[in-house]
Amino acid sequence: MMSQAEFDALLQRYLTGHSRPGEQQLVEQWSQQLGEADDQPLPAHQRAQVKAAMWDRIAQLTADEPAAPAPLLVQLVPERRSFWREPALRWAAAATLTLGAAAAWWLPRPTATVAATSHWVRRTNSTVRNQHLQLADGSHVTLATGSTLKYRSDLTGARREVYLTGQACFKVAKNPDRPFLVYTDKLVTTVLGTTFLVKAYAGEPGMVVVREGRVAVQRRQGAELNATPNQLAAAGVLLLPNQQATYSAKTRRLAKALVDKPIILTPQPLAFKNRPVAEVLTALEKAYGVNIVYDPARLNACTVTIAFDDESLFEQLDTLCKALNAKYKLANNAQIIFESNGCAAS
Repeated sequence: MMSQAEFDALLQRYLTGHSRPGEQQLVEQWSQQLGEADDQPLPAHQRAQVKAAMWDRIAQLTADEPAAPAPLLVQLVPERRSFWREPALRWAAAATLTLGAAAAWWLPRPTATVAATSHWVRRTNSTVRNQHLQLADGSHVTLATGSTLKYRSDLTGARREVYLTGQACFKVAKNPDRPFLVYTDKLVTTVLGTTFLVKAYAGEPGMVVVREGRVAVQRRQGAELNATPNQLAAAGVLLLPNQQATYSAKTRRLAKALVDKPIILTPQPLAFKNRPVAEVLTALEKAYGVNIVYDPARLNACTVTIAFDDESLFEQLDTLCKALNAKYKLANNAQIIFESNGCAAS
């Protein structure tokens, strides 16, 4: 019996079209048996993974088709593609009819409100420079080299949805009534209007980095598509400026942390003459929008004379720690823990 890691790798090759001999047929054979009560070849969690992979493959193969009811899209695939075997198609069509809302988390369906002129757009940046795109809602996208973005030309519907492979920076036009969603193979990122970076390269951890505003991030598998930064998904995280979320397919965990080089968000005076250390830490918190955790009682008698110029946040903290014989560490949930043994009262 194959391990979970081997199973995950098999499905990843299936999704990217690089199946080894016999693997494609094996996945499609599993898909035929998903609705059968007896003789299930896989445990429940792996059956769910196969179902998700099938929906994602359907989305890939129909992405360039005009909007139409979901069953029609599935039935038209054999006329254009040779990938799908007949039994797998029958299962996919049946799933489209019976799963309803349960399947909508993986493959958002076109709605009747899509205009007749709406069509799928696929932009691939094959140049050596970043490519700038403007979407129908006024949003701007900077697409990195070798990256691909797919979206409907007019972004109609209750949600503005795009699909990314590679890396892109988004500056999203604000619209509280119509969230903007970025789908990658691992994550769903939701905003109402802000600036952020998404990385989604094959074989690498998925990453979202926030530059402005508030961003909601969750795993794509089982995603709650109605979630927003104002109402997070149960398993989602909220990111603020200078924060990032990284998803590891190996651990299946979504981790929230500070970016490597936080930028100043709110300029503050950073020169101090014989001032309490707590005042210095508060100024750094306000400047970079970070949360520094410390014991006020230990720092009560600590004062410092120090001035920060062009150093980064972490260089500033290093300098402060040297002056106080203290230390700091980065913690979960994008926090900084500042540790000091205190200062002797003069």
